[in-house]
Amino acid sequence: MRYLDPKNDLVFKKIFGEHPHLLMSMLNELLPLEVPIKKIKYLPTEMVPRIPIFKNSIVDVRCYDENDRQFIVEMQMLWTDSFKSRVVFNASKAYIKQIERGEEYKNLEPVYSLSIVNEIFEPKLDHYFHHYKITHTEHSDKIIEGLEFIFIELPKFKSKRIRDKKLNVLWLRFLSEIKDGQEDIPEDFKNEPAILEASEYAKESAYSKTELEAYDRYWDSISSEKTLITEAYDEGKTEGKIEGKIERDTEIILNGYKKGFSISQLALLTNISEKEVIMILKENGIEV
Repeated sequence: MRYLDPKNDLVFKKIFGEHPHLLMSMLNELLPLEVPIKKIKYLPTEMVPRIPIFKNSIVDVRCYDENDRQFIVEMQMLWTDSFKSRVVFNASKAYIKQIERGEEYKNLEPVYSLSIVNEIFEPKLDHYFHHYKITHTEHSDKIIEGLEFIFIELPKFKSKRIRDKKLNVLWLRFLSEIKDGQEDIPEDFKNEPAILEASEYAKESAYSKTELEAYDRYWDSISSEKTLITEAYDEGKTEGKIEGKIERDTEIILNGYKKGFSISQLALLTNISEKEVIMILKENGIEV
């Protein structure tokens, strides 16, 4: 029996976007919740703003529980420095959309953003689990409730070769260990009902020919998007060492614009505003 990679858009959404009890299990295990989730309902993913050049590399599922807490779950195959800003934007947008104009702020409920990232984005930190809150800079026990962000770096988790049989570890092992074309799963997966069920939905036999073609196209799109990022960065380098972010951003913007990147795409790649991108282009004799 052959298995498909659960990080793929098609498989991830079949497992976590169609089976709420599996999504609830993963959230309860991976999120630092004081009160566990007992029931969830899905929210439409159309709420998520799409980024043209990364339209395929970010897979998302949204839901809320019986206490009206919202959960944004993203499987991110690629990473740029500006993705953190996007995550904050999405969570903030979900938070403020809970109430209409004139309603009381006390009706706002927490939003949790879980980003499972298939790349290393904090190379100077050893741990794979990153939990962010709005806290007092001197008194970390003083917290402004409302938004919490959890980032998990799968490559770091996998490199630690953790073989704990606890369910939180098994969920991360499930996402990081099952590869395309694999013919069997670890015994630990078979002994945990939730992981075993999720593995069943990752079997190639669970998909039609059309779905399998979509599965392959997804991997092609990831390769293309990664190439765009790499080319935009590599062509933005001068032969000598670039000193400072401004010079690097300028090179990326000029080369990216020549390759047909839009203003919004260039702003995303360099993590600066669209207004600043336009200013840099004009300073270099390009009218937009």
